[in-house]
Amino acid sequence: MSPRRPALLELDPAVVRRARSLARTAGKPVVDLARAHTTVSVERATLRLAGLTGADHEGTPWVNHLVDAVRAEVGLEHGVTTPVWDALRRDAAPDLLTLARKASSGGVSFRLPERGELTRARRAARTAVARGVRTMDRQRVARERMVRTVGDAPRTPWIYLIVATGDIHEDIPQAQAAAQAGADVIAVIRSTGQSLLDFVPEGPTREGYAGTYATQENFRLMRAALDTTGRELGRYVRLTNYASGLCMPEIAVLAGLERLDMMLNDSMYGILFRDINPIRTFVDQRFSRQVHARAGIIINTGEDNYLTTADAVEAAHTVTVSQLLNEYFAKEAGLEDWQLGLGHAFEIDPSVPESFRLELAHALLARQLFPDAPLKWMPPTKHMTGDVFRGYLLDGFFNLVGAMTGQGILLVGMMTEAVVTPWLSDRDLALQNVRYVMDAAGGLTEDFHPPRDGLVQTRARQVLSEAVDLLDRIVSDTAVPDARYPQPLLAAIADGTFGAMKRPAAKGKGLDGVVVKADGYDNPATTLLEEGATR
Repeated sequence: MSPRRPALLELDPAVVRRARSLARTAGKPVVDLARAHTTVSVERATLRLAGLTGADHEGTPWVNHLVDAVRAEVGLEHGVTTPVWDALRRDAAPDLLTLARKASSGGVSFRLPERGELTRARRAARTAVARGVRTMDRQRVARERMVRTVGDAPRTPWIYLIVATGDIHEDIPQAQAAAQAGADVIAVIRSTGQSLLDFVPEGPTREGYAGTYATQENFRLMRAALDTTGRELGRYVRLTNYASGLCMPEIAVLAGLERLDMMLNDSMYGILFRDINPIRTFVDQRFSRQVHARAGIIINTGEDNYLTTADAVEAAHTVTVSQLLNEYFAKEAGLEDWQLGLGHAFEIDPSVPESFRLELAHALLARQLFPDAPLKWMPPTKHMTGDVFRGYLLDGFFNLVGAMTGQGILLVGMMTEAVVTPWLSDRDLALQNVRYVMDAAGGLTEDFHPPRDGLVQTRARQVLSEAVDLLDRIVSDTAVPDARYPQPLLAAIADGTFGAMKRPAAKGKGLDGVVVKADGYDNPATTLLEEGATR
């Protein structure tokens, strides 16, 4: 997808360069921290690439059993794969699944092999994990082939619509109907609370809460259904889910194996809004983004959420700061510009004078700062009151800003916002709203030229300046609230800089799943994913 190029704001190139330089300065210590750690979910994701699937009769996945058993006996400091493939080479079990089953009942002994046995175990592990990476490679090729042969969405922005009944078998016909009504991207919202589960459920699921569980089988079923619909419509229909929470790396792997096209994957969302430990999040995020880079998946970031807990005018610069950090973390992990669905939102209180012009300035600033990224433009939610007529008008304003500023991914706003599974008639009206605005005003990017010192130009420059000031304060702050984690960005997160949420680095869910790597740590998945990645 080639983003549209709207009229340029007159931003100082030196200020833009400084913003990116400061984001890199703030982000690099966190990347170094991530590279020095692993997590239980990274190790489980590696076993999933090697083909380990399934769960016991209570629903606990075999990857959890195997990683827990290795950790209890020899630790994870050297990675899970070396002791696992050493055990397989010693004939502890004929295959990975049997080994996991035996390990769950204490029937296997693990060790850290040495010398030649170490080399052979690691070679065998790399061979097994490489098969999963090759499957992701084939799925990426299959996507590219389908886009060429079936056809692609005929225009930008891609129209992004949510489906979430809780029952995958109900989601499928609703998703197909949405595609037939004009949606280009189908997002299956996860069941409430899944991000806090430290395991990935197995199989097709028929009961969720305000969403449907993310499982490999649910991914497979929905992907197959949308492929069928895409062939009927003559355009490839993209599928989105969530690579976030305590199982971020594993869900990213499952998405790559089952050919999902987009994944929600924000650098700080889980920290701020789910109270997941910051170290756990940044380690898991880096691995998951390496997977997305290899699989050709577009990430969607979650800056829109900041504006649901902070004022959309006063905190506008924090959105820009987060976008710059997300860009740095993504590119460091190997993602390219076309994969950066950086998020922002239409969330200014409509009673604020000139609210539409301010929204226009913010959206145009994001578009110019990231000209080759698709960007994900989010509809109004915070100030939707239940007045459906007012809500429909606000959604029309939102769509118009998207048209004027060339956004790449447009999430359909519903007049019955906050109803996760709306009436189909409401969804159809929302799609009609998008179609009307895009058909009538989609070319405004060619005509819209904000005056040099008008409100739009001035506001955009102000937000960028405030973003640079905030980044400068972050990297210059010498206060260290926790000597174990002196990274300035972690200190800023602990102080409530983003989304007004204070999240200390030594607290939060999932901290017990973080492990410091030992000298000689080996993970064939990381090695394979980093081969050819840009830095």
